[in-house]
Amino acid sequence: MVFTTLALFSRNRGPCEFWKKRRILKMSAHFYGRKRNCYSIAIRYVHRALVYATKGRKLKKEDMAALWVTRITAGCEEHNLTYNLFREGLARCNILLNRKVLADLAIWEPRTFKSLAKLAHARVSQDGLAGVSELGEPPSGVITRGMLK
Repeated sequence: MVFTTLALFSRNRGPCEFWKKRRILKMSAHFYGRKRNCYSIAIRYVHRALVYATKGRKLKKEDMAALWVTRITAGCEEHNLTYNLFREGLARCNILLNRKVLADLAIWEPRTFKSLAKLAHARVSQDGLAGVSELGEPPSGVITRGMLK
C-alpha cells in the first residue's frame, strides 16, 4: 500500500480497526435497534453490558452464599438448633465443612445432617455455651423429611 501524503497515511486505519469494530459488533449482536448495528452506539452499550456482567459475577456469589445460609438455617430449625450454635458446635468438634457442603447435606442427605446437628448440639451442651438452655427437642407435631423412613 502506497501513501502519497502524510494525510492519506493518517486516514488509513488498517485491519486492526476493522477487527476491533467487528468484535464490538459481535458482542452487540443480541441487542435491539441501532445499538446492534451502529458502532458508535453499540460500543456504549457493550461497555455498559460488560460492567453489569462484572458486577453480576460478584452478586451471584453473594446470592449463593445467602441461599446456603438460608438452607442450613432451615435444616437447623428442623432439629431445634440455631445456625450460630450449629456452626460453633461443628467448629469445636473440628468438623470443617463449608456452607455449600452443609447446604447440600441439609437438602439431599437429611439423616447425615441430623447426625451433624446431634454432634453439634452435644458439643455445645457439653461446653455450656450461652443460648444452649433454650435448646430442647424438636417441636412436636411437625413432620420433616428427616423424620420419614
